[in-house]
Amino acid sequence: MNPARAELWDGALGALHGLLALCDTAIILYFLAINTGYLVLNLLALAEIVTRLRRSSFAGYEDAAGSPFTPPISVIMPAYNEAAGITEAVRAMLLLHYPAFEVIVVDDGSTDGTLDALTDAFDLAEVDHVVPEDIPMRGKVTSLHLPRGGPVPVVVARKDNGGKADALNVGINLARYPLVCMVDADSLLDSQALLTVAKPFSSDPLRVVATGGVVGVANGCTVEAGRVVEARVPGDLLGRAQVVEYLRGFFLGRTGWSRVGGLLIIAGAFGLFRRDVVVAVGGMDPDCIGEDAELVVRLHRHMREQGRRHRDYRIVFVTEPISWSEAPSTLRVLARQRRRWQRGLTEILLKHRRMIGNPRYGRIGLVALPFYVLFELAAPLVELAGLVLVPLGVLLGAVHTDFLWRFLLAAYAYAMVVSLVSMAVEEYAYHRFSRWRDVWGAFVGATVENFGYRQCTAWWRLRGMWDALHRAPQVWGSMARSGFGPHQRVREGEDRP
Repeated sequence: MNPARAELWDGALGALHGLLALCDTAIILYFLAINTGYLVLNLLALAEIVTRLRRSSFAGYEDAAGSPFTPPISVIMPAYNEAAGITEAVRAMLLLHYPAFEVIVVDDGSTDGTLDALTDAFDLAEVDHVVPEDIPMRGKVTSLHLPRGGPVPVVVARKDNGGKADALNVGINLARYPLVCMVDADSLLDSQALLTVAKPFSSDPLRVVATGGVVGVANGCTVEAGRVVEARVPGDLLGRAQVVEYLRGFFLGRTGWSRVGGLLIIAGAFGLFRRDVVVAVGGMDPDCIGEDAELVVRLHRHMREQGRRHRDYRIVFVTEPISWSEAPSTLRVLARQRRRWQRGLTEILLKHRRMIGNPRYGRIGLVALPFYVLFELAAPLVELAGLVLVPLGVLLGAVHTDFLWRFLLAAYAYAMVVSLVSMAVEEYAYHRFSRWRDVWGAFVGATVENFGYRQCTAWWRLRGMWDALHRAPQVWGSMARSGFGPHQRVREGEDRP
């Protein structure tokens, strides 16, 4: 080879080695930062849980249940093709321990007989209706139905199909009470759920504008009369990995953010809001596939932009395990879920991008949103890049073999430690799983999560980000429903956050 060309080749190879080494070092530092961030959130969550446990004996739930001053609630259940379990879900909702509430079911153009099932179960009759338009609605409300006899607080609205967000907007317009609770039609609530999630509104009525509750994985649990009576860890590895993920991200992560006033996500499976504030911000956004989280970010934005006297507000996450939802039991359903979640996150961050890093929005703009950009939005891209660049660097001799071990420790062993800390905190606080085999199952889930599960979810999330950036058509896909019958062990179903 020509000496000049050989020198040029050696220079290019050296530059490539240097670039690979730099990228690999940056990837290790990234994983150290993201896992440390989650560990800090876990510790903040532990401090919050300890505080709540100390006050639990003075919570006054029974007093609230009998008090005429407890604010009434409108429970809104959007439903689409939920005939298999909608009647049991509504009956279970009517048995919740709360002094005054109504259940509003919005049938979003179902084609499987959802309305017929409700009509037979509650002896519904169609009534003349005029739906208020406090919030714009896309789908036309075609009929309104009430029970014929007795004061059963059920309202069923039938509308043209317009999506979940539009169905929720119809329910908000129909709501008579100052608090609106949004739940999925396939969710199971503990009997004290409304009392628990409404407690912050009673304790701090002038500042609290929204609360969210813990969503647990119902797969494998025993259900009787619409209640989870025995918590279990699913027997399959996919379910076990999701249990650990829910504990780490959806329980402790959101508890930690709530502790510092940076909560950005309230799961659509169970959230409680002040109706007047929701109406003021325009309700749910039908154009955003992550409408639940987008509403919370918009609430933060609205409250911060109202002027200094409105900035003293709170959005609270309640730590008690009060809602249960079926998690995906197949890779196909899980893939659709994670693509949808990441697409929703991308759309939200793009829509509210001027809040990111903006001091006007306080810790939301300066801490919470940048965290989500760096460690939620970018995480799948960095993880997949690490899986390619680190082995490539070792193969080409750009980095030593011991560097590969440091990468595995920073990216996966550290993440497993964070997951185990999450499990320990949950067991200390609520001891949900009474059998050692369930605790062992969760431990197995924390281990296998790192081998295949994380890599697959990273790829699906990357595809979800691509969908958002290229504005691909929004597709939810159909999900099999097993329903929640009596004495039933939950196996498959909808995929909710």
